Amino acid sequence: MANSKRDLFLKRRLRVRNKLRKVNAGRVRLSVHRSNKNISVQLIDDVAGVTLAAASSMEKALGVVGKNNVEAAAKVGAAIAERAKAAGVTEAYFDRGGFLFHGKVKALADAAREGGLKI
Repeated sequence: MANSKRDLFLKRRLRVRNKLRKVNAGRVRLSVHRSNKNISVQLIDDVAGVTLAAASSMEKALGVVGKNNVEAAAKVGAAIAERAKAAGVTEAYFDRGGFLFHGKVKALADAAREGGLKI
């Protein structure tokens, strides 16, 4: 019985999220979502159930609207690091969801690290 791509994605997402729940020591979660056209990221406090900061490639202020590439993901990563500092967050767990840590997701994480966010 072959699993569909969607089934494999969901299994991978649950595996990543469950591992984060086991090791989470009160830190916030940096959750990434990547679509075919855009990439977005949120800083989520799971204890309080609130989003502390968010950034997306759909924001006109970042100047990457309509671009689906590694440079756009890096700008989103830098923006979330800046907004995390403003929210008083210095370290977070990186929740890549079911996405592979490669390409745009990796560029976003690296830019957030360079911006001062400890992942």
